[in-house]
Amino acid sequence: MFFPIGDDQVKGGHRPFIIYLLLAINVAVFIWQLRLPAQEVEAVLHQYGAVPIDIVHGERLYSLLTSIFLHGSWTHLLGNMLFLWIFGDNIEATIGSGRFLLFYLLGAMAAHLGHIWFYAGSTIPVVGASGAIAAIMGAYFVMFPGSRIIVWFFFLTFRVSAFVFLGLWIFQQWLNGQEALLLATSGSAGVAWWAHIGGFVFGLPMGILYRFRWGSSRSEEDS
Repeated sequence: MFFPIGDDQVKGGHRPFIIYLLLAINVAVFIWQLRLPAQEVEAVLHQYGAVPIDIVHGERLYSLLTSIFLHGSWTHLLGNMLFLWIFGDNIEATIGSGRFLLFYLLGAMAAHLGHIWFYAGSTIPVVGASGAIAAIMGAYFVMFPGSRIIVWFFFLTFRVSAFVFLGLWIFQQWLNGQEALLLATSGSAGVAWWAHIGGFVFGLPMGILYRFRWGSSRSEEDS
């Protein structure tokens, strides 16, 4: 399995304080989830996760926000936080913390829209930060296409350009999303592939704006 473990760092950028904050909040919320009695966990996920059919009917709209801080397992959380750290810190360092936070939240909304568009009747809650992080990856794709992503493969590590890595990643999401649409029979796709796609597509034009407005200078150091 290919897994990113680092990338090139931005030269002279600001410290990614929002990334630090998001990491802390997500970990803290998950620890809170773990401390809940087993019988309450499902209720929390349905209360604060984004259920498409509820959103379509204008109910529990706050869950569009709360859902992005909930995760279903340690692997779900750690995978998302790793991708957030690798791809998010460079963007925040380039555009500034305030703009980055707004972009992150708007990316999450775009990701929800992508999922709800195809699964408006679903009663299964969507949780996790991956949609917002997909928006970050979309922006990174156009801001830093030549950045080197450090990839781990079993006991080997190697470098590949962000353009190749993220291009393959979004292509895989699209294939999985197509398969989910063909196989799903109950309004649920399991993994919210179309949330990933929606977030990534939103990130592309934002990345173009950020690249030409604030630039994307890089150093040769690895994060």
